[in-house]
Amino acid sequence: MMIYIETERLILRSWKPEDLPLFIAMNKDSRVMRYFPATLSDAETEAFYNRIQNEFDSKGWGLYAVEIKSTGEFIGYVGLHEIGFDADFTPGVEIGWRLAADYHNQGYATEAAKAVLSLAKSVGIERLFSFTAKINAPSERVMQKIGMVKAGEFRHPNLSDDSPLCVHELYKIDL
Repeated sequence: MMIYIETERLILRSWKPEDLPLFIAMNKDSRVMRYFPATLSDAETEAFYNRIQNEFDSKGWGLYAVEIKSTGEFIGYVGLHEIGFDADFTPGVEIGWRLAADYHNQGYATEAAKAVLSLAKSVGIERLFSFTAKINAPSERVMQKIGMVKAGEFRHPNLSDDSPLCVHELYKIDL
C-alpha cells in the first residue's frame, strides 16, 4: 500500500482489495448517489475500481482511497481523474470526491481536496476542473472552499436533456 498524502485527519492512499466491498456498498447507497443517474451494481463498481487502478498504472495519479487516520476506516475517494467525455473544456483533468454518507458534512472532502491540489501541482498538472449537477449544492460548496472559480455551465453529454441532472456547474482552478 502506498500513502500519497496525509492531512490532519486523513490518509490518501492506494486502494486495497478490502476496500472493494465497502466501495460497492457506498455506490449502492441512495444518499451517496442522489446526484447521480443511478446507484451502481456490484459489477459496475468493480469495473470502476479497475478503471481507477488502471489510471494509477498509466498516469501515476488518480482517485485516492481515503481513510480516517485515527481508525483506518475507508470512507471513499478524493482525487484526480482524466475527464472521460468530450466538451469544450476537454481534454482535461478533474478533481472529484465521493464519500460514504456517514462522513458527509464533516469537512473531509474539503480537507482531502485541498491536499490533492498540492499533489496535482507537484506532478505538473497546471489546471483542474470540477463539475457536478446544478442541484448538488454540497459538492459545489467544496469546489468553492478549495478555491475553485465558476467557469460556467454545460449540459452533460452522457445525460438526457430531460434529466434533472443534465445541467452541470463547471469550476476550474489554475495551479
